[in-house]
Amino acid sequence: MSTVNADSFYPCPFSKNYGIPVQQAWLLLKIFFSYRLIIAALFVVFFINDLVPAELNTGDKQLYFISSLVYLGIIGISLPFIFRQWGGYTRQAQIAIFTDIIFITLLMHGYGGVTSGIGILLVIPIAAGGMLIGGRCAILFAALASLAVLAEQLYAMLNDSEPSSTLSYSGMLGASYFAIALLSFIMAKRTEQSEQLANERQQTISKLEEINQHIIQHLQQGIIICDQHQHIQLKNEKLNQLLDKPGNVYTLTDITPILQQHFQAWLENPAQDFVIIPQKNNEIQARFVPLTINQESLYMIMIEDIALYNQRLQQSKLASLGRLTASIAHEVRNPLGAISHAAQLLSEADNLSEKDKRLTEIIHKQSYRVNEIIESILLLSRRSASKKELITLNQWLPDFVSSMVAEHGVDAETFNIIMPDENISILTDPGHLRQILHNLCSNALKHNHSQDKTITLQVSREKDCPCIHVIDSGEKLDEDTCQHLFEPFFTTSSQGTGLGLYISRELAELNRAKLSYAYKNHKNYFTLCFDSSLQPLTES
Repeated sequence: MSTVNADSFYPCPFSKNYGIPVQQAWLLLKIFFSYRLIIAALFVVFFINDLVPAELNTGDKQLYFISSLVYLGIIGISLPFIFRQWGGYTRQAQIAIFTDIIFITLLMHGYGGVTSGIGILLVIPIAAGGMLIGGRCAILFAALASLAVLAEQLYAMLNDSEPSSTLSYSGMLGASYFAIALLSFIMAKRTEQSEQLANERQQTISKLEEINQHIIQHLQQGIIICDQHQHIQLKNEKLNQLLDKPGNVYTLTDITPILQQHFQAWLENPAQDFVIIPQKNNEIQARFVPLTINQESLYMIMIEDIALYNQRLQQSKLASLGRLTASIAHEVRNPLGAISHAAQLLSEADNLSEKDKRLTEIIHKQSYRVNEIIESILLLSRRSASKKELITLNQWLPDFVSSMVAEHGVDAETFNIIMPDENISILTDPGHLRQILHNLCSNALKHNHSQDKTITLQVSREKDCPCIHVIDSGEKLDEDTCQHLFEPFFTTSSQGTGLGLYISRELAELNRAKLSYAYKNHKNYFTLCFDSSLQPLTES
């Protein structure tokens, strides 16, 4: 059945709460009509074919014949009203039951009175009244039927057609009507309660289904539910955003043959439940999970953008680093301050030899270096979440270069900006972007020992991704250095902390960007590329 509302029920006029669904009600009324039509037709057929028992001779044969014909005619007239659902349902049901009570009572009188047994046929309309209209209505119909039988009995006794001894039989027949009505009332109430409980559960299930659908559709992961034949049963909208071809997909092969192959391999070896799939502009990872629903084997495939996965991993690492740096600040920084202060006092002592002064300078220098490392780690761990803003690089980069020139005291010609004709805007945290480029440019100024000291900041697009290149003419890094370039505490300088490039890469990943190194055309290229799916449209 469909969702239940007030208009979907036909209530009994004598019962506030009872009601049955419309289509079910009309179906029951049609069944009751068919029963009445058969009974009325049998009454007529029995009379015409002289199949009526001899007991009818004691009754009113003419009344029996006329009543059966009129009864059958009224039922025939009601046929289009019931099957075409003309008029009100409750009115149709009431007319049918009142008609049965009247004409079955007349047929009973014409047949020979209560002893004929026809009066028992009134049980069916009474029970039908309880099922079709309502339990309390059945009590009303039982009372009317009892009064009709009693009136017929009294009329027969007054005309001496039946003895007074049959009055007890009429009373038992009336009592049976009320018993049937009571049972009908109880059954109707139980049906009502069951219907209400079913409707409440249906509404609860529908609400939970809507909530589940809302949750699934708004997940940051793409979700696929498929069977063992790789036919997709369910997918969410996020999946379409992660795929290169977001059209209609019906099997795993429609998504990508690589996913289908790894899914088949996972079915054979459940230990391999994770795979990374290259896309045109990004990489996605897929994880396979078995499901068992109603003894049916289904499989859930969770698809996620590698960049989002790395971002969550990065946040987890930062949380762990924050706990570590809190311990470092307490356990290392305080003793380091005491050492530095003691060395300073020692350097101010009289008659200190040149050798001892040299030792105090080393203590000062190394204490400063350790403190710088701690400051860098604290800066990394205390970093706030990325607060992205729309930045137009054509305007932002010249301001950044001006601040670098003023800070390092170099000539303005040291920095060269190359911009495309279009205005390229990016969505990122301006503070994080400034720190990344500051680290890259500072390293270029510090480690570039060639005659050409120019640092070029070039903006371009690579595969629809906006990129910033920091280019210098320094020496090429060897292969071993390139492998560990972005690792924490790795440095080729005795004065460095080994955290600058590591922090820059972490900040880049926090902003859905990628920082990489390459050596080409006898120049060092540090390239910062931003995710194209997060960037605004280019302004011409």
